[in-house]
Amino acid sequence: MPTCCVVDCANRTSCGVKFFRIPAGSHPFQKNRRHLWLQAIKRADWDNATIKEACVCSAHFISGEASLDSSSPDFVPSLFVYKKQSQTPMTKMERYQRKRKRDERPDMQPASSMAEMEQDCTIDHCSDEEKAEGDCPVSRKEHDDLCFTHHQLQEDYINLQQDCFKLRSENEELRNELQKSKFSYSNVKSSIQLLLFFTGLTSVIFEWLLKKLAGSIEIGHQALPLEDQLLMVLMKLRMGLSNTDLAYRFHVTTSTVSNIYRSWISVMSVVLKPLIKWPNKGAILKNMPKTFKRHFKKCRCIIDCTEIFIARPSNLTARAQTWSNYKHSNTLKYLIAITPAGAISFLSSGWGGRVSDKQISKESGFLELLEPMDEVLADRGFLIRDELAACGAILRIPHFTKGKKQLSALEVDTSRQLSRVRIHVE
Repeated sequence: MPTCCVVDCANRTSCGVKFFRIPAGSHPFQKNRRHLWLQAIKRADWDNATIKEACVCSAHFISGEASLDSSSPDFVPSLFVYKKQSQTPMTKMERYQRKRKRDERPDMQPASSMAEMEQDCTIDHCSDEEKAEGDCPVSRKEHDDLCFTHHQLQEDYINLQQDCFKLRSENEELRNELQKSKFSYSNVKSSIQLLLFFTGLTSVIFEWLLKKLAGSIEIGHQALPLEDQLLMVLMKLRMGLSNTDLAYRFHVTTSTVSNIYRSWISVMSVVLKPLIKWPNKGAILKNMPKTFKRHFKKCRCIIDCTEIFIARPSNLTARAQTWSNYKHSNTLKYLIAITPAGAISFLSSGWGGRVSDKQISKESGFLELLEPMDEVLADRGFLIRDELAACGAILRIPHFTKGKKQLSALEVDTSRQLSRVRIHVE
């Protein structure tokens, strides 16, 4: 029948107490715990054989149970008749319980409480000598090592939960900062001036355009939402930004920018082409801006040619046809007409950059749309006065100084007024 090994304690199992064996095992945690126990019970000189058979009764622990928590008063036996307590045992236990409550976090509770962990790792008291000599010594080292491992895993679990919570918070903050630094429609649309600057559209027209095009776009570029893809395309069209610039702004690769641009341009050319209509004279007059009414009230349209750079063709004939002496590069050339109100009313097919403004005006079908007394505003390069006269239309271009030393005051004023309104087609 086991007895308590503490000096001046004669408790046996018949006294209704539990017995706890002195910590064993080779782990540093267990070695330190065993050293503290031996010092507390004044048995520091014992050898391993004596320690292996020794037990301490529950009367020497404040709660009646040994604890594996190093901050607990019951981590080491502390109640002895030969030792005067500086504080009452219950005061120590109450302070420990308050500390545990402070340390506990509601969102990080372990799978089982510390009390359950301690109960699992406590050595049951021996009810008789046979049980003490039989069950208790068997695999005691393994039992103690498992108890310590469980305790260590419990602490690691709590620490990992705390680290996880901290990392999640940091991740959320970084995600928010990244979203703010990322160029997107949600960030731009809050400023009317910025949206107009980057796209030339208001938010209402932008969202109408997005709705009209979205149904025809293949959802193959998941790197960006559709509104950001449209913003990217419009910025490239309006500002001529490079793919590298756009890739940096939108946090994507240059190949993604290229793929998005090709996809949207193909769809836009088909879906938006019906919006280019040649309005009747009544609609033109009804929407005539004030700047036109004084000097150009019969203006039907303003025309100009625009050139788009292309890669140099490998075919020699195509290379010659697309060479532009004006741009000094291979280009495609288009004739564009806009109404005085600024709406695009005509767009020709693409021509090689070598073709003249006069030729594209004659062969694009533009002249067939004109009516008698229509005024067409153009640049000096459009030498189509006779062609327009054949349709009954009038060509208005800035005056030349050819054959003159200088222009008259009237010619200067007329040319200035013409340039002021014609600039809109640029």
